[in-house]
Amino acid sequence: MTLTAANQVTLLRMLLIPAVVTLLSYGRPGWALTVFVVAGITDGLDGLIARRKKQRTSLGAWLDPMADKLLLVSTFVALTVPQADVPIRFPLWLTMLVITRDVVIVVTVAIVNIVMGVRTFRPSIWGKIATFTYVVACVVLMWFNYAGRRGLLVEAVIWVSLAVTLVSGFHYIWHASRIINEPAPSQPPGPPTAASS
Repeated sequence: MTLTAANQVTLLRMLLIPAVVTLLSYGRPGWALTVFVVAGITDGLDGLIARRKKQRTSLGAWLDPMADKLLLVSTFVALTVPQADVPIRFPLWLTMLVITRDVVIVVTVAIVNIVMGVRTFRPSIWGKIATFTYVVACVVLMWFNYAGRRGLLVEAVIWVSLAVTLVSGFHYIWHASRIINEPAPSQPPGPPTAASS
């Protein structure tokens, strides 16, 4: 299988994940934030390339949300574990909740597709809000670690992340129950888009 230019940019984003985690582990939040921003730029770039060059592929549909999830989850974990050399961290309960939400989504998609046939799980608005909130939360924590101080904004993004995680999780459960009750579509199997929720 030939990798398109868009796929290569997505793979680059995945290769930047260990750099973010390593930099945070060694107390370099400023550089970690820089790499994180570069990774975010590649997220928009691969989609732009795919549209401009008409390079949308099934592989890209799998890789892109996977890269996003890996980047966010890895950064959350790196900003949570006590081994990381950063003074401001996410509370463990929040990171566990975020990871649990993603695991529940993936498991639900897998079970529904195996038991009831292929269903299309389109990303919901709450899923997109959750992803945006997590990105902002990671940026805020890395910035304040770089600045060497703790502000009210840190507490704000933590509690907003909690609220959005709960709301998006319950919304997804409701959304999944609706899809389960729909008749099975007569279409070829495709990548489950719920991973980008």
